[in-house]
Amino acid sequence: MDEMSGQQGAITVIGAGAAGWGTIREFRKRDAVTEVTLISLDDADFYSKPAISNALAQKRAPADLVTTPGVDLAATLNVRLVARSRVTSIDTTGRSVQVQTHEAGVLTLPYSCLVLATGAQPTRVPVAGDEDQIVSVNNLDDYRRFHALLGSTAKRVLILGAGLIGCEFAEDLLAAGHEVRIVDPAPRPLASILPEAASRLVQNALAQRGVRWDLGATLAKVEQKAGGALCATLSTGEAHTADLVLSAVGLRADIALPQAAGIRCERGVLVDDHLRTSAPDVYALGDLAQYGAAGNRTLPYVMPIMHAARALGATLAGESTAVTFPVMPVLIKTPSVPTVVVSPRPGSEGAWQSLGESSASAWRFVDGAGKQRGFALLGESVGRRMEMVKSMSL
Repeated sequence: MDEMSGQQGAITVIGAGAAGWGTIREFRKRDAVTEVTLISLDDADFYSKPAISNALAQKRAPADLVTTPGVDLAATLNVRLVARSRVTSIDTTGRSVQVQTHEAGVLTLPYSCLVLATGAQPTRVPVAGDEDQIVSVNNLDDYRRFHALLGSTAKRVLILGAGLIGCEFAEDLLAAGHEVRIVDPAPRPLASILPEAASRLVQNALAQRGVRWDLGATLAKVEQKAGGALCATLSTGEAHTADLVLSAVGLRADIALPQAAGIRCERGVLVDDHLRTSAPDVYALGDLAQYGAAGNRTLPYVMPIMHAARALGATLAGESTAVTFPVMPVLIKTPSVPTVVVSPRPGSEGAWQSLGESSASAWRFVDGAGKQRGFALLGESVGRRMEMVKSMSL
């Protein structure tokens, strides 16, 4: 086992997504010389992850999504890049990580500060039969495989999950000429974040575009038939033929590595207002983190990552900075019915109230004290976003 050199004050970042690169960018605004090492499972190319779920309609190949190759960004930001490599363990006492590299075998890399930005992994539900035929799309490598499987001819795609990602992919696939069926155990799409009437608007709009809904059902079994087609049997007993099954049932923080190192985790890695974990000089942010500053929630969206990266970059440069999260509306990319939502915190007491539009396109969530704790805007009502954000700030 070799040991890579590391200087005093060196920062090691694990994960080359928006959280990892974002933290490095913010740090480099303040410190151009301290050694920074970035370890990435992939090539560390920079791209917009949200762009994946509407790339097909825009006829964008995987290579088109890359805005800056990882090697170029590393050169620009003066970063030592360890690409196509996996961190296999963290020693928080000895302040080092063990890395299985693509070319140099197993290396031990010392650190003074460690940033965990490894994100989340797709949730997989158990399915009988040929479960390996079910694909998930969570990063650029996944999208490359997905894009290749779709090929150049229209496909029948069965999507598992009627949440945000499932609905976005459904619209994208339809726009690209594919047939789409969505399966979800909930009685309506986006059931966890929208009031019933609002989610029915989404359901009807996507149905008019061509989505076939199998709500109140799950996928029980998938079998590959001769010729490559898949037979998908639902919990209702219905069977459908598909060319591709896409799982979009949610994400879970990738906590296996920090948990094995003894770092405190629940749904994600627990971090305080300064993004510190339970281990000295180890920080976490992004989809991996469970933020004390956000009521102990995970926040798997772009805006929280930007705010967290800005605060952490300053802290690592010696400017102790607590992260604060403003009201951060989430835009759901469903062109049939554009949707913006701020969900109330889980467990919030209150109710959704319509703002009176006959189309049920504007809603607010009000608690027992009459304060607005969330909102949902659909269609033309999305233009009221700033008005609704201000209402939550009162």
